[in-house]
Amino acid sequence: MQHAVGSPLPPPHQPGHRPHTGWPSAAQPPGEPPAQGSAAPPPAFPPPSPQVPPGGQQPPSRGIPGGHRPPQAPPGPLPPAPAPSGHPQPHPPAQPPASTPQVTPAQPRPPASGSPVPPGAPAGQYRAAPPPPDGTGHVHLPPGAPFGVPTPAPTATAVPDPTTTTLAVLLIGPAGAGKTSVAKYWADHRRVPTAHISLDDVREWVRSGFADPQSGWNDHSEAQYRLARRTCGFAARNFLANGISCILDDAVFPDRPVVGLGGWKRHVGPGLLPVVLLPGLDIVLERNAERSGNRRLTDEEVARIHGRMAGWYGSGLPIIDNSQLDVPGTARVLDEVLARAIASPPNW
Repeated sequence: MQHAVGSPLPPPHQPGHRPHTGWPSAAQPPGEPPAQGSAAPPPAFPPPSPQVPPGGQQPPSRGIPGGHRPPQAPPGPLPPAPAPSGHPQPHPPAQPPASTPQVTPAQPRPPASGSPVPPGAPAGQYRAAPPPPDGTGHVHLPPGAPFGVPTPAPTATAVPDPTTTTLAVLLIGPAGAGKTSVAKYWADHRRVPTAHISLDDVREWVRSGFADPQSGWNDHSEAQYRLARRTCGFAARNFLANGISCILDDAVFPDRPVVGLGGWKRHVGPGLLPVVLLPGLDIVLERNAERSGNRRLTDEEVARIHGRMAGWYGSGLPIIDNSQLDVPGTARVLDEVLARAIASPPNW
């Protein structure tokens, strides 16, 4: 081979050094120069990046006479090439580049209080966080269920105390009978927590589209009445399940099964104690005249309702004639009636 004048000649091959024509192929044993007159085989793979084990020392060269290593190219992005067959090389643990930040594995966050533990999680890894000292929303509320019949006194001689017993009372009466005033007073003066739920108040939650029964009883007014009664029943069951007594008031007719007593028993439970307030007609007309708005009815309507309420006589329900009683006196008589009802619940 001829070379131009002035061009440097390639250095002669030195024993113990790899030729500069490339890496040996898999058929050429490492450390052996190619045969005379044969062309050097092309490189089978790119030169590997230098691997530096912990401690900063180069590993000893294997399979190269003289223990020398040829100059290596700077580290590149390509992975290191495998060693030729029959000459394994050590693989020290790879080190991340200096510019790559160390990423700490994310620790599992414990679930919030009340949330389920993920399936397959190690025992003790997830723990519910305790609620804050002054936080809200962590009080367990039992769900409302049908209210059962009150438990009578343990002995026949003991007198039941309705003022300390969780009760569900339905106060029935015509418009102007004073049932709302008596119910509020009775709930205010009990020695145990007690709620007052008025059907008329719940019915008037509907503002636009309110179906006023004074304009005529139809499907629309009946649907709103039944919806309000069911809402009152749900509220009463939730209060009773959490130890709060309830007294509800409604003008229940004995001759109207659609809006009769069975609906209240179904929504509240068999432990509901119905009591009827039925003063004289003159007292009802006088009290109705003091009302205003939707609560005030015509005298003809009041008289018609009062006449229909007379059907409760002979029904077996307790009836209180509060014509000559004020509100506190009616509340005391109500406690006496409830004490007898607890001892011997009425069949209705």
